[in-house]
Parts: sequence; C-alpha cells; structure tokens
Amino acid sequence: MGRLEKPNKAMILAAGRGNRMRPLTDDTPKPLLQAGGKPLIHYHLEALAKGGVRELVINHAHLGGMLETALGNGLRWGLSIRYSPEPAGALETGGGIFHALPMLGAGPFMVINGDIWTDYDFSRALCPEGMLAHLVLVDNPSHNPAGDFLLRQGRLCEREGPRLTFSGIGLYRAELFAGCAEAAFPLAPLLRRAIASGRVSAEHYRGRWVDVGTPERLGELDRLLSAG
Repeated sequence: MGRLEKPNKAMILAAGRGNRMRPLTDDTPKPLLQAGGKPLIHYHLEALAKGGVRELVINHAHLGGMLETALGNGLRWGLSIRYSPEPAGALETGGGIFHALPMLGAGPFMVINGDIWTDYDFSRALCPEGMLAHLVLVDNPSHNPAGDFLLRQGRLCEREGPRLTFSGIGLYRAELFAGCAEAAFPLAPLLRRAIASGRVSAEHYRGRWVDVGTPERLGELDRLLSAG
C-alpha cells in the first residue's frame, strides 16, 4: 500500500430516525440523547477537533432543525460545521454520503456514525493511497457475534474466517461512489465491490467502543461515563 493520507474533512451520520431508541427519539434526535451529562454528538465534536479535523458535515432528517440549533456553526469546538438536510425517511448511509459529496470533496474524508461512542483517537485515522476506503473494525459485541468483515494483512477480503465488527468509523474517497445517483441506497454493496477489487484497507481497534443502539445500551454508557 502507498503513503498514508490524513483526512481534513469529516461527516457525522445523524439522519436516522432512531426507531430502536423510541420513545426517547420521539422528540429528540438520537445524537442529542445524553450520556455522562452531555449529548452523544458532543463527544464526537470534541474528539474530531482534538484529532485535527476542522471542517465537518452533519446530515439530518428527523428533527434536524434541533441539531442545527443545538450545534450551530461549530466554532465553540473549533470546527466549521455545515449541514446536509435529507428528505423525510432519509437516504440511508450510501445515499446520505453521496448527497453530501459536494461538501466533502474527493477525499479521503472521514465518516462517523452519530450513534456510537468511542475513545478512538481520530488523529490516527489514515487512508492508504490507492485505497477507496479504510475502515476501523472492533471486537464483536454481544449483539453482533458473527462480525462483519474479514481482515487479513491490513486489507478486507471475502474469504472465510473469523470476522470483526465495523465500528461505524471509516475513511472514503468520492471515487467509491462512482456511478451512483441521488437516491436512498446502502453503503455495504459499494464496499463489497471495492473489497473484491482489493481496494479497502482496515485496522483493528481494541479500545473502548459502544454501539448506542438501544435505551439499555445508552443507560450502560451513561453509567460508564458518569463513573469516570
């Protein structure tokens, strides 16, 4: 693999309805739900700024106006935040990133799920030259025991073997979305195509990571963070 490239732009995916988190998300966007005394998305903003990212895009749909009001232009975190509104129902992960490409550029740019918490150091996120994507993988949590991707010698492959879980943190290039059009579509098929061509690298992160997908997991994270 070629030289490592550092992203200077990032995107937080915040357009999901959060059905598994209802009724908490009936009147609050999922990224604004609190754990440890502050909204989940604040942890990302602080970590991105600390990691050297300065330009950030946040997509939204359900109660998106509340996100814009709460976060503003991002200056208090040392960030410049722009927003990518989506239609009701949102555009899924692939469609949401494609819709925001004019603000993200050719890449590499970082994309982070808005409903995770982690102590991952974003300054270490680097995309090898020639790769269309670079994913951060973690140990399989109890709710995803089979994992998602097989990692071999720094690249993802389609062979049989023990898999790791995609953390929701990835670096991408606009070229990954070549041939796509404005619509709702998932990211996974694009990644599978790029994996088949040997152009997706990855790393195994062994630090702390939580998929905050249910009220129970949000409560567990709140207790963890409140305890320091």
